[in-house]
Amino acid sequence: MKDTIKKIVREDNFLSLAGNLVIAFFGFAGFAMLARSFPLGVFGEWVIFISAGSFIEMFRFGITNTAIIRYLSGAEKEERLKFIGSNGLIGLAATIFVAILLAVCNLFFSESISHAGYGLFFTWYPLLAIVNLPLNTALVILQADRKFGQMFLLKLITSGGFFLVLIINFFFVKMNLTQLVWAMLAINFLASGTCTVLGWDGFTHLLKASRKTTRVLLDFGKYTTFTLIGTNLLRSADTLIISLSPLGTAAVALYSIPIKLTEIQQIPLRSFAATAFPKMSKASIQNNIQEVKNLFYTYSGAMTYLFVFISLFTFLFADFFVLVLGGQQYLGVDPITGFNTVNIVRIFSLYGLLLPIDRMTGIGLDSINRPDKNAIKVFIMVSFNVIGDLIAIFIFKSLSMVAVASIFFTIIGIWFGFYYLNKELSLEYRLIFTKGIEFYRTIYYKLRASLIKKAE
Repeated sequence: MKDTIKKIVREDNFLSLAGNLVIAFFGFAGFAMLARSFPLGVFGEWVIFISAGSFIEMFRFGITNTAIIRYLSGAEKEERLKFIGSNGLIGLAATIFVAILLAVCNLFFSESISHAGYGLFFTWYPLLAIVNLPLNTALVILQADRKFGQMFLLKLITSGGFFLVLIINFFFVKMNLTQLVWAMLAINFLASGTCTVLGWDGFTHLLKASRKTTRVLLDFGKYTTFTLIGTNLLRSADTLIISLSPLGTAAVALYSIPIKLTEIQQIPLRSFAATAFPKMSKASIQNNIQEVKNLFYTYSGAMTYLFVFISLFTFLFADFFVLVLGGQQYLGVDPITGFNTVNIVRIFSLYGLLLPIDRMTGIGLDSINRPDKNAIKVFIMVSFNVIGDLIAIFIFKSLSMVAVASIFFTIIGIWFGFYYLNKELSLEYRLIFTKGIEFYRTIYYKLRASLIKKAE
């Protein structure tokens, strides 16, 4: 039994999931303290800062992140160093471009930017982008190498460190938003410095970048950049459109509660996806198509069954989650905006049921070197999402309808994802559910065998 537990603890899926669970705890607890520390309007500005920053991160690293994970999975030593060098070079160029662009915009349009609630973002994100470059570069290389322990350490420094700052802010010293950003900059600087000292960021190999490897990453990245930006837009477009609408930053704050709670559902999804993609990419590079299909069936089915329980739990205890995360002020109908946060949470719990298969079709297309098809899929989803948001906000004036739109665009995305993936792999859809059951049955038999052996 002891040996079995050790084996499970050291397994990639467990390490990835455990790391994400710990980081998620810091994220949710910190979010709850922030929601209670500031009025709705001020807290909405913080949500905009985080949402806009996440969107730009997708542009900065979307060019190479998926590509470097795929190609490092099957690269030899010398070629590997060239890919790492090219990855760092592209990331550095993208970061400098973004930082200059945002600084110039803030210089000429500062009043309009501040009025829209984006002053914090345009002022401080350019500096944050430079500070966290080594950190983000290291994280993607470590994921490609499936070194989830080191990834956990870096995330612990950033998320755990900022969580300590939020505890100090909540109980002892009241900071303003700018001071919180300063703390975030300092913590990211520490994490990036750790990556540089330990050589995890790969910047020592910048001069080994070749024209060929740079071109390979950019050719793949021209699709995955759009895909990652589009994927982020699917999460942040709601917030961005609401922030620019007459509903204002108070509505952003209210909507941020159910958005944050959906991350509970996505913790295992991100963990399984982080391990599935390198495995499927390696199988694809080795031309082992049957293994790619088996991995797709197993991960899709296992996560779908898991999400049935997660979504049911979220739906039944929506009031409790809103109370814990946002406080009493977010329960019931908001007297100013007239929106009910709990109802939105319940709608998103249904949306969560669709996430596993939608994510796995995208991972499947990227792993078999069809990022173009995945980009088309995401473009269609983003288009329907934006249209749905505009109708929900400007015609129905309803945040609940914004959440309903998320369900519809995800169903559309699943259909297109299946269509493109089936053309490449000739899938048998029923195997998603049988392989998913087989996944849990295997775990059960292993644990049972260990218990029997221990009893003997």
